[in-house]
Amino acid sequence: MPLAQRYFIELAYNGTAYHGWQRQPNAMSVQQLLEEAMTVILGERIILHGQGRTDTGVHATRFFAHFDFQEPLPENLVVRMNGYLPEDVSIIQIFKVDEKAHTRFSATSRKYAYHIHIRKDPFAHQWSMRLYKPLDFEAMNQAAALLLQHQDFACFARSGGGQQTTICTVTEAYWEQNGHQAVFYIRANRFLRNMVRAVVGSLLEIGYGRKPVSWMQELLEHGKRSDAGSSVPACGLYLIDITYPESIYPHEPTP
Repeated sequence: MPLAQRYFIELAYNGTAYHGWQRQPNAMSVQQLLEEAMTVILGERIILHGQGRTDTGVHATRFFAHFDFQEPLPENLVVRMNGYLPEDVSIIQIFKVDEKAHTRFSATSRKYAYHIHIRKDPFAHQWSMRLYKPLDFEAMNQAAALLLQHQDFACFARSGGGQQTTICTVTEAYWEQNGHQAVFYIRANRFLRNMVRAVVGSLLEIGYGRKPVSWMQELLEHGKRSDAGSSVPACGLYLIDITYPESIYPHEPTP
């Protein structure tokens, strides 16, 4: 019997209709949808391992999962998968990797974007958080820069999130404004569950002038989750990038 080959799947999804990536006992997830589709097309049970989890309603423009398969993959698998899947999930590519490559543990960084809009916008209301007052983006960027100076983010960790450590290394954190819309970008080697939404909620406290920039420093040094801002809604959150060592890309994408 031939040895199983390991494959990475790069995909994107609109998370509105799903209870996150990871399988749930009584609700549809992206993982379940893909596993069921691949099991039908490949003719044997497929188990996918994702690069992490996303919460209910969170979107991903770039997400990776891996699976093992002994036989050569059928031709036009990406085309066949996309024809089988609903419009809110798309397979970008499938490629062979080293047998030790792992979508979660081989990743070197992940990047999220959080979208807000400060005006009624019929084209943004399902994909972005609407706010009703102007924000001080200069103050929010000053506070966001403080995230790069710390590694313990316990103040943004959801209680009962199951994390073994609250240590993360943040390498990017900033807001970009474009008219009535704005996006917060943050990159780190790893994220705690609900961390990005809690960070954004805390930055909005500063943006509205309810807290000074120095409050973020105090929060990071001594704060608990109950001291930080409220978590913002899932609709505005997107996983937009994940990086791996170049060594995991030794083969051409599978058609």
